[in-house]
Amino acid sequence: MAEEIINRIANSKLVTLDLEDFYPKGQRIVFDIKDWLYEELILKEKDFRNYVEQHDWSQYKDTYIALTCSADAIIPSWAFMLITTKLTPFANTVTVGNLDTLETVIYQNIINSLPLEDYKDKPIIIKGCANKPIPESAYTLLISKLQHIAKSIMFGEACSTVPLFKKK
Repeated sequence: MAEEIINRIANSKLVTLDLEDFYPKGQRIVFDIKDWLYEELILKEKDFRNYVEQHDWSQYKDTYIALTCSADAIIPSWAFMLITTKLTPFANTVTVGNLDTLETVIYQNIINSLPLEDYKDKPIIIKGCANKPIPESAYTLLISKLQHIAKSIMFGEACSTVPLFKKK
């Protein structure tokens, strides 16, 4: 009679942390202000403020917004700040940059709000393969947060991990 196969990984105290599990739903949008510039080059305050006031901001409910200007123009900081005042009641996150920057900001917020006490003195595996756009910076931020409290940190899958840190 064959011996029962025991899954030692499932019975261990290992905690697998998959950043993909925290990926928030919601459309990611690049909001380009170049069309609101005079000849896509100059920001005229009065005209710009008019565009901001006339725009339907409610269409961005529950979205993640990256503000940018794809034209080669000098944009004062207040322009992005003004738009942010209109987006804040609707959008989940607003930042200046591209989609990569946006994902980085989203994950900074997620990782900074993780209940770290759940990982105290535990061996942790940070899962590496993801089908969603997890920024590399999310992994570095995560390990810098966990290193202070975890017993050990590994990267990969439970069957083949790369050891990264072990508390002395």
